[in-house]
Amino acid sequence: MKKLVALLIVLSFALPSQAFFWNKKNKALEKELQGKGYAGSLPDIESKVQKSKPKAAEPVFTPSDGFDNPSDLKPVPKDNPAFIDIIQKKDKTSQYTNDSNNIIPMLEKLYDCIDNNESLQLFVSKANVLTTNLDYFIEKYNGKPEGYYESYRQLSEVNRYTKTIMTLRREAVTYQRYLAYQESGSIYNPANIEQQLEYLKEELNKAILLLREEG
Repeated sequence: MKKLVALLIVLSFALPSQAFFWNKKNKALEKELQGKGYAGSLPDIESKVQKSKPKAAEPVFTPSDGFDNPSDLKPVPKDNPAFIDIIQKKDKTSQYTNDSNNIIPMLEKLYDCIDNNESLQLFVSKANVLTTNLDYFIEKYNGKPEGYYESYRQLSEVNRYTKTIMTLRREAVTYQRYLAYQESGSIYNPANIEQQLEYLKEELNKAILLLREEG
């Protein structure tokens, strides 16, 4: 008991001196750091900030095995009208214009054949190609709105007259020498045939110009 009392008396004298020492030290440190920034303790803000966690991206479709395998890819449906008309954007040019444009080179070849005075065989060959295509063209648009086009009417005239001249030239080879001195033989006269060919050239040229204007 006497020892405990003695210890308390010693501590009562020691504590004020320790407090004085630390107080003096803190004031000296505060004076040294004065004007050099914040000397106090910083608040703990790290615990209050929630770190963002990256989220894993998820696919918007369900992958399937062999997706990138070329052998598993479906072919383009080129025969499907929906694909041709919608996906590929249907050509705005009318079918009539496309068909008539295909005939222009045939008209030009027959015109050049006459203009260059080529042989009867070449004339008949090129005339046959033209009239065969014109027969199909005229039948296709007969009774349709395109049948009232001026170019349709002109092509019908060219088709009819080309067939007539082709027959005339063929017959002339056979009958001209027998009918030369008869009145009916005058249609096979070379001068008459030449005149008819010039008229056909005019009709061919007129058809070409009309088709190009409409195209």
